[in-house]
Amino acid sequence: MSTLLSVEHLSKHYTLSGGLFGKERRLDALTDINLTVEAGETLAIVGESGCGKTTLGRCIIAAQSSSEGRVVYHPKSGGDVELTALSKREIKPWRKDIRMIFQDPMSSLNPNMRVFDIVAEPLRIHKICKGRELEERVISTLEKVGIPAEAVGRYPHAFSGGQRQRIGIARALVLDPKLVIADEAVSALDVSIQAQVLNLLEDLKAEFGLTYIFISHDLGVVNYIADRVVVMYLGHVVENAPTELLFERPRHPYTELLLEALPIADPLRRKGRKTEARGEIPYLGNRPVGCPFNTRCKYAEDRCRTEKPALRSIHGSAQEAACHFAEQLSLKGAYDDAPTKEFA
Repeated sequence: MSTLLSVEHLSKHYTLSGGLFGKERRLDALTDINLTVEAGETLAIVGESGCGKTTLGRCIIAAQSSSEGRVVYHPKSGGDVELTALSKREIKPWRKDIRMIFQDPMSSLNPNMRVFDIVAEPLRIHKICKGRELEERVISTLEKVGIPAEAVGRYPHAFSGGQRQRIGIARALVLDPKLVIADEAVSALDVSIQAQVLNLLEDLKAEFGLTYIFISHDLGVVNYIADRVVVMYLGHVVENAPTELLFERPRHPYTELLLEALPIADPLRRKGRKTEARGEIPYLGNRPVGCPFNTRCKYAEDRCRTEKPALRSIHGSAQEAACHFAEQLSLKGAYDDAPTKEFA
């Protein structure tokens, strides 16, 4: 596989005013994010609410500006394109290649527009086609996601939640993109409908040769659809690994905590698997010194409270973790027994 997109030292911070005595406060939503997206893969970005995963997705697509760093797109034809260096006018042509599917289809679809016009709008904005060709392309795309031609004259409220998300997928695909960012694309749907939409996304990926960035808080969904997983905490990447490897042998205590929350039907296997996280998630404006997770980590030692660990390859493998003791900790996977702490 070849690299389709690179994120290099990307940071995003906000400055808030009006605090105590009018003092400005800085909120670091993203801190020094580095990752690559390979053509044809599904890269999942996971973490609890507030970890920065949605902000990262919006910075990649330039829906939000970044404070530092670069996002570089590597199209097959032509040279590399630094998306973060482009103006709104300059980036417009590249929005055909990188599209986004949003979490809530009802709020992302204009309730006053017919489904046909919702899906046709990107084609009209980019002046791709018109007339009969536009009509055929819209109807064909909607049919590929399971919306029949006779329904294109209806408004979004006439459809179920799953059907509305299919319309959102059609709107993203109608421009024939190379990369699709799905931001919690199934989290608002019932479990049975989730499975249908996930299967649809997999079928569309195979048919159109798509690459996905799949943003989610649900590791069960991620395990089903992702080839590789990036775990985020407080705006940092704390682990990056192939999906199977991450579920079998996590290398960061926060990943272990997320895996522990996966449901297990057998109560005997669940027994003794409780992983405790101490304290609450820190406020973004008052980050811990050292490792971002040290205030909640039961394995934390003095070094963790003073020195921030670097994200690095573990034993030269494809698995990366930002933990001082990643090579020594024996953390439990998705269905393992209780963990141990073994230092070499």
